[in-house]
Amino acid sequence: MLQKERRPREQTASARSRSSKKSLIEIREFMNEHYNEPLSIGQLAQMANITPKYFVDLFKKTYGQSAMDYLTDLRINRAKRYLMESEERLREIAQKVGYRDEFYFSRKFKKEVGVSPSDYVKKAKRQIAACSSSVTGQLLALNIMPAAAPLDAKWTPYYYNAYKERIKRPLKLTAPYTSWSFEENLGTLAQARPDAIIGTDRLGEDEKRKLEDIAPSFFVSTERDGWREQLRQIARFLEQEDKAEQWIAAYERRAELARARLGEALGDERILVLRIFGQGLHTYCNRGMEDVLCGDLKLKLIYREEPSGHRPLTMERLAELNPDRLLLLVYPEAASRAYWLALQHSAAWRQLKAVRNGQVRLISSDPWFEYSAVSVARMLDEAQLLFTGNCPNSLQDSVHGACFAP
Repeated sequence: MLQKERRPREQTASARSRSSKKSLIEIREFMNEHYNEPLSIGQLAQMANITPKYFVDLFKKTYGQSAMDYLTDLRINRAKRYLMESEERLREIAQKVGYRDEFYFSRKFKKEVGVSPSDYVKKAKRQIAACSSSVTGQLLALNIMPAAAPLDAKWTPYYYNAYKERIKRPLKLTAPYTSWSFEENLGTLAQARPDAIIGTDRLGEDEKRKLEDIAPSFFVSTERDGWREQLRQIARFLEQEDKAEQWIAAYERRAELARARLGEALGDERILVLRIFGQGLHTYCNRGMEDVLCGDLKLKLIYREEPSGHRPLTMERLAELNPDRLLLLVYPEAASRAYWLALQHSAAWRQLKAVRNGQVRLISSDPWFEYSAVSVARMLDEAQLLFTGNCPNSLQDSVHGACFAP
Protein backbone atom coordinates (compact mmCIF):
# COMPACT_ATOMS: atom_id res chain seq x y z
CA MET A 1 0.00 0.00 0.00
CA LEU A 2 1.40 3.33 -1.08
CA GLN A 3 1.88 5.85 1.65
CA LYS A 4 0.52 9.31 1.08
CA GLU A 5 3.21 11.88 0.52
CA ARG A 6 3.51 14.07 3.57
CA ARG A 7 3.23 17.78 3.07
CA PRO A 8 5.73 19.86 4.92
CA ARG A 9 4.05 21.64 7.78
CA GLU A 10 3.52 25.31 7.27
CA GLN A 11 5.66 27.58 9.42
CA THR A 12 3.91 29.23 12.31
CA ALA A 13 3.81 33.02 12.40
CA SER A 14 6.40 33.09 15.19
CA ALA A 15 8.71 30.77 13.23
CA ARG A 16 8.41 32.99 10.14
CA SER A 17 9.18 36.01 12.29
CA ARG A 18 12.31 34.39 13.74
CA SER A 19 13.45 33.38 10.27
CA SER A 20 12.83 36.87 8.89
CA LYS A 21 14.64 38.53 11.77
CA LYS A 22 17.62 36.28 11.22
CA SER A 23 17.75 37.21 7.56
CA LEU A 24 17.52 40.89 8.53
CA ILE A 25 21.04 40.65 9.93
CA GLU A 26 22.26 39.42 6.54
CA ILE A 27 20.30 42.14 4.75
CA ARG A 28 21.76 44.85 6.96
CA GLU A 29 25.25 43.51 6.21
CA PHE A 30 24.33 43.61 2.51
CA MET A 31 23.31 47.26 2.92
CA ASN A 32 26.60 47.99 4.71
CA GLU A 33 28.51 46.63 1.70
CA HIS A 34 26.29 47.93 -1.12
CA TYR A 35 25.17 51.32 0.24
CA ASN A 36 26.59 52.99 -2.90
CA GLU A 37 24.18 51.08 -5.15
CA PRO A 38 20.50 51.88 -5.83
CA LEU A 39 18.60 49.88 -3.19
CA SER A 40 14.82 49.70 -2.83
CA ILE A 41 12.42 48.37 -0.22
CA GLY A 42 11.06 45.92 -2.76
CA GLN A 43 14.52 44.51 -3.46
CA LEU A 44 15.38 44.16 0.23
CA ALA A 45 12.00 42.64 1.09
CA GLN A 46 12.44 40.09 -1.69
CA MET A 47 15.80 39.11 -0.20
CA ALA A 48 14.02 38.48 3.12
CA ASN A 49 11.27 36.57 1.32
CA ILE A 50 8.56 38.73 2.92
CA THR A 51 6.21 41.43 1.71
CA PRO A 52 7.51 45.01 1.47
CA LYS A 53 5.05 46.19 4.13
CA TYR A 54 6.08 43.46 6.57
CA PHE A 55 9.74 44.16 5.82
CA VAL A 56 9.29 47.88 6.60
CA ASP A 57 7.54 47.13 9.91
CA LEU A 58 9.95 44.37 10.94
CA PHE A 59 13.11 46.35 10.16
CA LYS A 60 11.92 49.35 12.16
CA LYS A 61 10.78 47.18 15.07
CA THR A 62 14.12 45.33 15.11
CA TYR A 63 16.53 48.24 14.63
CA GLY A 64 14.57 51.28 15.80
CA GLN A 65 14.61 53.12 12.47
CA SER A 66 13.41 52.51 8.92
CA ALA A 67 15.58 50.73 6.37
CA MET A 68 15.77 53.87 4.22
CA ASP A 69 16.83 56.00 7.21
CA TYR A 70 19.49 53.40 7.98
CA LEU A 71 20.68 53.54 4.36
CA THR A 72 20.79 57.33 4.52
CA ASP A 73 22.88 57.15 7.71
CA LEU A 74 25.31 54.78 5.99
CA ARG A 75 25.69 57.06 2.99
CA ILE A 76 26.03 60.30 4.94
CA ASN A 77 28.52 58.76 7.39
CA ARG A 78 30.70 57.48 4.54
CA ALA A 79 30.41 60.88 2.85
CA LYS A 80 31.72 62.57 6.02
CA ARG A 81 34.78 60.37 5.93
CA TYR A 82 35.44 61.05 2.24
CA LEU A 83 35.06 64.79 2.86
CA MET A 84 37.57 64.69 5.72
CA GLU A 85 40.03 62.10 4.45
CA SER A 86 40.24 62.67 0.69
CA GLU A 87 40.69 65.51 -1.78
CA GLU A 88 38.01 64.22 -4.16
CA ARG A 89 35.45 66.51 -5.71
CA LEU A 90 31.90 66.67 -4.42
CA ARG A 91 30.56 64.96 -7.55
CA GLU A 92 32.92 62.01 -7.05
CA ILE A 93 32.03 61.68 -3.36
CA ALA A 94 28.31 61.82 -4.14
CA GLN A 95 28.63 58.96 -6.61
CA LYS A 96 30.79 56.92 -4.24
CA VAL A 97 28.09 56.98 -1.56
CA GLY A 98 25.15 56.25 -3.84
CA TYR A 99 23.91 59.65 -5.07
CA ARG A 100 23.96 60.27 -8.82
CA ASP A 101 23.36 64.03 -8.51
CA GLU A 102 25.85 66.14 -6.51
CA PHE A 103 23.23 68.87 -5.99
CA TYR A 104 20.73 66.44 -4.52
CA PHE A 105 23.52 65.02 -2.38
CA SER A 106 24.36 68.51 -1.07
CA ARG A 107 20.73 69.18 -0.17
CA LYS A 108 20.40 65.77 1.49
CA PHE A 109 23.65 66.27 3.41
CA LYS A 110 22.56 69.66 4.73
CA LYS A 111 19.17 68.27 5.75
CA GLU A 112 20.75 65.39 7.68
CA VAL A 113 23.82 67.11 9.14
CA GLY A 114 22.63 70.70 9.47
CA VAL A 115 25.38 72.26 7.35
CA SER A 116 26.50 72.00 3.73
CA PRO A 117 29.38 69.65 2.84
CA SER A 118 31.79 72.58 2.43
CA ASP A 119 30.81 74.13 5.78
CA TYR A 120 31.10 70.72 7.42
CA VAL A 121 34.72 70.43 6.26
CA LYS A 122 35.57 73.93 7.45
CA LYS A 123 34.13 73.33 10.91
CA ALA A 124 35.49 69.81 11.26
CA LYS A 125 39.02 70.88 10.33
CA ARG A 126 39.28 73.33 13.20
CA GLN A 127 42.07 72.35 15.57
CA ILE A 128 40.48 71.48 18.92
CA ALA A 129 42.48 70.32 21.95
CA ALA A 130 41.02 68.04 24.65
CA CYS A 131 42.30 68.22 28.24
CA SER A 132 40.86 64.89 29.43
CA SER A 133 39.88 61.49 28.08
CA SER A 134 36.21 62.22 28.75
CA VAL A 135 36.45 65.36 26.59
CA THR A 136 38.01 63.24 23.85
CA GLY A 137 34.96 60.96 24.02
CA GLN A 138 32.63 63.94 23.70
CA LEU A 139 34.52 65.46 20.75
CA LEU A 140 34.56 62.15 18.86
CA ALA A 141 30.78 61.93 19.27
CA LEU A 142 30.64 65.28 17.48
CA ASN A 143 32.86 63.86 14.70
CA ILE A 144 35.76 66.05 15.79
CA MET A 145 39.22 64.51 15.94
CA PRO A 146 41.18 66.31 18.67
CA ALA A 147 44.43 67.90 17.53
CA ALA A 148 45.79 67.25 21.03
CA ALA A 149 44.46 64.90 23.70
CA PRO A 150 45.63 62.65 26.56
CA LEU A 151 46.72 59.23 25.32
CA ASP A 152 48.00 56.32 27.37
CA ALA A 153 48.39 52.69 26.31
CA LYS A 154 47.33 51.43 29.75
CA TRP A 155 44.57 53.80 30.87
CA THR A 156 43.09 54.88 27.53
CA PRO A 157 43.72 51.81 25.32
CA TYR A 158 40.67 52.42 23.13
CA TYR A 159 41.72 55.94 22.13
CA TYR A 160 45.40 55.01 22.08
CA ASN A 161 44.96 52.06 19.70
CA ALA A 162 42.29 53.63 17.49
CA TYR A 163 43.60 57.20 17.19
CA LYS A 164 47.27 57.43 18.17
CA GLU A 165 48.20 57.98 14.50
CA ARG A 166 45.60 60.72 14.06
CA ILE A 167 45.94 62.70 17.28
CA LYS A 168 49.08 64.57 16.35
CA ARG A 169 49.89 65.99 19.77
CA PRO A 170 49.43 63.36 22.51
CA LEU A 171 49.23 64.73 26.05
CA LYS A 172 50.46 62.83 29.09
CA LEU A 173 48.30 61.32 31.80
CA THR A 174 49.49 61.12 35.38
CA ALA A 175 46.55 59.11 36.77
CA PRO A 176 43.66 57.10 35.31
CA TYR A 177 41.32 59.33 33.33
CA THR A 178 41.12 62.24 35.78
CA SER A 179 44.52 63.88 36.01
CA TRP A 180 47.11 65.05 33.54
CA SER A 181 50.55 66.58 33.86
CA PHE A 182 49.39 70.16 33.39
CA GLU A 183 52.62 72.15 33.27
CA GLU A 184 54.37 69.58 31.06
CA ASN A 185 51.45 69.57 28.65
CA LEU A 186 51.24 73.36 28.36
CA GLY A 187 54.21 73.38 26.00
CA THR A 188 52.67 70.68 23.83
CA LEU A 189 49.40 72.62 23.65
CA ALA A 190 51.18 75.83 22.69
CA GLN A 191 53.03 74.03 19.90
CA ALA A 192 49.74 72.55 18.63
CA ARG A 193 48.30 76.07 18.16
CA PRO A 194 44.70 74.94 18.61
CA ASP A 195 41.75 77.07 17.56
CA ALA A 196 40.04 76.15 20.83
CA ILE A 197 40.68 74.14 24.00
CA ILE A 198 38.06 72.08 25.85
CA GLY A 199 38.69 71.30 29.51
CA THR A 200 36.59 70.56 32.58
CA ASP A 201 35.63 72.44 35.71
CA ARG A 202 38.03 70.24 37.68
CA LEU A 203 40.89 72.47 36.57
CA GLY A 204 41.98 75.23 38.94
CA GLU A 205 41.47 78.91 38.12
CA ASP A 206 45.18 79.44 37.50
CA GLU A 207 45.26 76.47 35.13
CA LYS A 208 42.23 77.78 33.27
CA ARG A 209 43.86 81.18 32.78
CA LYS A 210 46.99 79.56 31.35
CA LEU A 211 44.90 77.60 28.85
CA GLU A 212 42.96 80.73 27.85
CA ASP A 213 46.27 82.43 27.11
CA ILE A 214 46.92 79.75 24.47
CA ALA A 215 43.47 79.68 22.78
CA PRO A 216 39.77 80.38 23.45
CA SER A 217 38.79 77.79 26.05
CA PHE A 218 35.63 76.20 27.40
CA PHE A 219 35.35 74.27 30.65
CA VAL A 220 32.48 71.80 30.76
CA SER A 221 30.58 71.19 33.99
CA THR A 222 31.34 67.62 35.09
CA GLU A 223 30.09 67.55 38.67
CA ARG A 224 26.57 68.82 38.10
CA ASP A 225 25.63 67.69 34.58
CA GLY A 226 25.25 64.27 32.97
CA TRP A 227 27.00 63.26 29.75
CA ARG A 228 24.14 64.42 27.55
CA GLU A 229 24.20 67.96 28.89
CA GLN A 230 28.00 68.00 28.85
CA LEU A 231 27.90 67.02 25.16
CA ARG A 232 25.38 69.79 24.48
CA GLN A 233 27.55 72.36 26.29
CA ILE A 234 30.59 71.50 24.19
CA ALA A 235 28.47 71.43 21.02
CA ARG A 236 27.10 74.92 21.74
CA PHE A 237 30.60 76.29 22.25
CA LEU A 238 31.73 74.75 18.96
CA GLU A 239 28.46 75.54 17.11
CA GLN A 240 27.75 71.86 16.54
CA GLU A 241 24.39 71.54 18.29
CA ASP A 242 22.82 69.43 15.52
CA LYS A 243 25.54 66.79 15.82
CA ALA A 244 25.00 66.50 19.56
CA GLU A 245 21.25 66.00 19.15
CA GLN A 246 21.78 63.43 16.39
CA TRP A 247 24.15 61.44 18.61
CA ILE A 248 21.83 61.57 21.61
CA ALA A 249 18.77 60.56 19.53
CA ALA A 250 20.65 57.61 18.02
CA TYR A 251 21.83 56.55 21.47
CA GLU A 252 18.29 56.67 22.89
CA ARG A 253 17.02 54.44 20.07
CA ARG A 254 19.75 51.90 20.72
CA ALA A 255 19.23 52.01 24.46
CA GLU A 256 15.53 51.27 23.98
CA LEU A 257 16.30 48.20 21.87
CA ALA A 258 19.01 47.02 24.27
CA ARG A 259 16.65 47.47 27.24
CA ALA A 260 14.07 45.22 25.58
CA ARG A 261 16.65 42.56 24.73
CA LEU A 262 18.17 42.49 28.20
CA GLY A 263 14.79 42.58 29.90
CA GLU A 264 13.85 39.46 27.98
CA ALA A 265 17.18 37.75 28.71
CA LEU A 266 17.54 38.65 32.40
CA GLY A 267 14.02 38.98 33.75
CA ASP A 268 14.23 39.64 37.51
CA GLU A 269 17.85 38.55 37.93
CA ARG A 270 19.85 40.61 40.42
CA ILE A 271 23.27 41.99 39.49
CA LEU A 272 26.09 43.13 41.74
CA VAL A 273 29.21 45.05 40.70
CA LEU A 274 32.29 44.17 42.77
CA ARG A 275 35.77 45.62 42.78
CA ILE A 276 38.83 43.83 44.13
CA PHE A 277 41.26 46.34 45.52
CA GLY A 278 44.20 45.19 47.60
CA GLN A 279 43.22 42.36 49.93
CA GLY A 280 39.47 42.80 49.89
CA LEU A 281 36.13 43.03 48.13
CA HIS A 282 34.29 46.30 47.61
CA THR A 283 30.89 47.17 46.21
CA TYR A 284 31.31 49.54 43.32
CA CYS A 285 29.22 51.92 41.24
CA ASN A 286 30.23 54.97 39.25
CA ARG A 287 28.32 57.52 37.25
CA GLY A 288 28.53 55.72 33.93
CA MET A 289 27.37 52.42 35.42
CA GLU A 290 24.51 54.17 37.18
CA ASP A 291 23.40 55.88 33.97
CA VAL A 292 23.76 52.89 31.63
CA LEU A 293 22.96 49.85 33.77
CA CYS A 294 20.26 51.38 35.96
CA GLY A 295 18.98 54.40 34.05
CA ASP A 296 19.07 53.26 30.41
CA LEU A 297 18.86 49.47 30.72
CA LYS A 298 16.73 49.30 33.90
CA LEU A 299 18.79 46.40 35.28
CA LYS A 300 18.40 45.34 38.91
CA LEU A 301 21.71 46.48 40.33
CA ILE A 302 21.74 45.60 44.02
CA TYR A 303 23.60 47.00 47.00
CA ARG A 304 24.90 49.98 45.07
CA GLU A 305 26.03 53.06 46.91
CA GLU A 306 25.99 56.58 45.61
CA PRO A 307 27.70 56.96 42.22
CA SER A 308 31.46 56.53 42.66
CA GLY A 309 30.70 54.44 45.76
CA HIS A 310 33.49 52.09 46.81
CA ARG A 311 32.77 50.36 50.12
CA PRO A 312 34.26 47.23 51.71
CA LEU A 313 32.13 44.09 51.55
CA THR A 314 32.67 41.01 53.68
CA MET A 315 32.38 37.53 52.24
CA GLU A 316 29.58 36.85 54.73
CA ARG A 317 27.56 39.82 53.47
CA LEU A 318 28.20 38.82 49.86
CA ALA A 319 26.85 35.33 50.64
CA GLU A 320 23.69 36.92 52.11
CA LEU A 321 23.17 39.03 48.98
CA ASN A 322 23.91 36.00 46.75
CA PRO A 323 23.35 37.82 43.40
CA ASP A 324 22.36 36.04 40.21
CA ARG A 325 25.15 37.73 38.27
CA LEU A 326 28.42 39.42 39.16
CA LEU A 327 30.41 42.06 37.30
CA LEU A 328 33.95 42.12 38.67
CA LEU A 329 36.71 44.72 38.40
CA VAL A 330 40.19 43.63 39.53
CA TYR A 331 42.55 46.53 40.20
CA PRO A 332 45.66 46.03 38.00
CA GLU A 333 48.33 45.63 40.66
CA ALA A 334 50.00 42.63 42.32
CA ALA A 335 48.13 42.50 45.64
CA SER A 336 44.71 42.69 43.99
CA ARG A 337 45.55 40.02 41.43
CA ALA A 338 46.93 37.71 44.12
CA TYR A 339 43.76 38.14 46.18
CA TRP A 340 41.60 37.36 43.12
CA LEU A 341 43.55 34.18 42.40
CA ALA A 342 43.15 33.01 46.00
CA LEU A 343 39.47 33.97 46.10
CA GLN A 344 38.64 31.67 43.20
CA HIS A 345 39.69 28.66 45.32
CA SER A 346 37.64 29.78 48.33
CA ALA A 347 34.72 27.51 49.24
CA ALA A 348 32.55 30.49 50.17
CA TRP A 349 33.16 32.11 46.78
CA ARG A 350 32.45 28.91 44.88
CA GLN A 351 29.11 28.51 46.68
CA LEU A 352 27.75 31.81 45.35
CA LYS A 353 24.86 31.40 42.92
CA ALA A 354 26.53 33.53 40.23
CA VAL A 355 29.74 31.51 40.51
CA ARG A 356 27.96 28.14 40.40
CA ASN A 357 25.99 29.20 37.33
CA GLY A 358 29.00 30.62 35.50
CA GLN A 359 27.65 34.17 35.63
CA VAL A 360 30.76 36.06 36.77
CA ARG A 361 32.02 38.52 34.16
CA LEU A 362 35.30 40.40 34.43
CA ILE A 363 35.16 44.00 33.23
CA SER A 364 37.97 46.50 32.78
CA SER A 365 38.48 50.17 33.51
CA ASP A 366 38.04 50.89 29.82
CA PRO A 367 35.27 51.85 29.14
CA TRP A 368 33.70 51.52 32.60
CA PHE A 369 35.73 54.23 34.35
CA GLU A 370 35.22 56.96 31.76
CA TYR A 371 32.18 59.21 31.46
CA SER A 372 31.48 60.54 27.97
CA ALA A 373 29.14 59.99 25.03
CA VAL A 374 31.50 57.49 23.43
CA SER A 375 32.19 55.57 26.65
CA VAL A 376 28.52 55.14 27.60
CA ALA A 377 27.77 53.93 24.05
CA ARG A 378 30.54 51.38 24.46
CA MET A 379 29.16 50.38 27.88
CA LEU A 380 25.77 49.81 26.27
CA ASP A 381 27.31 47.48 23.70
CA GLU A 382 29.45 45.70 26.27
CA ALA A 383 26.49 45.15 28.60
CA GLN A 384 24.64 43.35 25.81
CA LEU A 385 27.71 41.25 25.08
CA LEU A 386 28.23 40.41 28.77
CA PHE A 387 24.65 39.40 29.46
CA THR A 388 23.51 37.87 26.16
CA GLY A 389 26.72 36.93 24.34
CA ASN A 390 25.53 38.99 21.39
CA CYS A 391 26.08 42.62 20.48
CA PRO A 392 24.23 43.47 17.27
CA ASN A 393 24.83 47.22 17.51
CA SER A 394 28.59 47.64 17.59
CA LEU A 395 29.95 51.05 16.60
CA GLN A 396 30.10 51.43 12.87
CA ASP A 397 33.68 51.34 11.59
CA SER A 398 35.05 53.87 14.03
CA VAL A 399 33.38 56.48 16.14
CA HIS A 400 35.01 59.40 14.39
CA GLY A 401 33.35 60.33 11.14
CA ALA A 402 30.26 58.24 11.79
CA CYS A 403 27.30 58.64 14.06
CA PHE A 404 26.78 55.08 15.25
CA ALA A 405 23.88 53.36 13.57
CA PRO A 406 21.02 51.78 15.55
